Amino acid sequence: MDNFEFIDVQNQPSKRKFQLNRVGITGLKKPTVVRRKKRKVHLMVKFDIYVDLPSDQKGSHMSRNAEVINNIVDQSVRNPVDSLENLGLKIVDELLISHEYATYAQVDMESDYFLEKSSPLGRKSLENYGLRASAKKGRNNGGTKTLGVEVMGMSVCPCAMETIRGLLSAAHPEHRDFLQEIPMLSHNQRNVTYVEVQTDPKYELEADDLIEITEMSQSSPTYEILKRNDEGKVVLNAHKNPKFVEDVVRDILHKIMEMYPDFPDDTRLTVKSSSRESIHKHDAYAERTTTFKELRKD
Repeated sequence: MDNFEFIDVQNQPSKRKFQLNRVGITGLKKPTVVRRKKRKVHLMVKFDIYVDLPSDQKGSHMSRNAEVINNIVDQSVRNPVDSLENLGLKIVDELLISHEYATYAQVDMESDYFLEKSSPLGRKSLENYGLRASAKKGRNNGGTKTLGVEVMGMSVCPCAMETIRGLLSAAHPEHRDFLQEIPMLSHNQRNVTYVEVQTDPKYELEADDLIEITEMSQSSPTYEILKRNDEGKVVLNAHKNPKFVEDVVRDILHKIMEMYPDFPDDTRLTVKSSSRESIHKHDAYAERTTTFKELRKD
């Protein structure tokens, strides 16, 4: 057995001469520590790791992907990385070294992310958000990195609000002026919005900023813990700030352009927002995928 030579099946020629864009492993989970703004963030990250495969090679050496993750990500527990997307850049560099036949490498990362937030009356709680990051690189280019966040908040329908205002004003003309000044009844929606920015590796992104921009663009943030007075404040604040799902997307586009004015024209931005209706059996949805160059023209 000591003299037995194992056959490298992966390196054998492929019978079907087709190149494959992405070959790898998905769903590998690892604890990861990120240092941001003078604090350590502990994440349980799911990694999907890919390289391309040339047409003349039967298979990819997938164990190398797991070895790269072990070598690089395990170090973050002892020496925290500065961001998840920058960790991804280190991973794709190492993938291209480990897979000498590959011309392209990609890693996608996903994790729950918790931030301490204060309710309108100051009650603190840890709120849950979705965090996604990725890095892509070819042998002949500098690659890109991507950071995305998913934020659950609240939206209030402005159309229903103005309809109710009109009905009440017609029924009580003596109170018309007063009814024009106060927040009005409307139906509420749970708004779920995903924001993603893809840019050159030298530009820095901050998940907390993307989360704040998104919550500011919804009618109101939502909270896991609300006592009676806080609950009333959240509902009142949301009704002072009614938003269509289209408004949410457009406000985020505007705020991100203000937040990152120096980012290059080829920076890509994706905003997807869904308002989960309370009076319909369907949901409302809006999306924009674009570049900073296109937004600057707008």
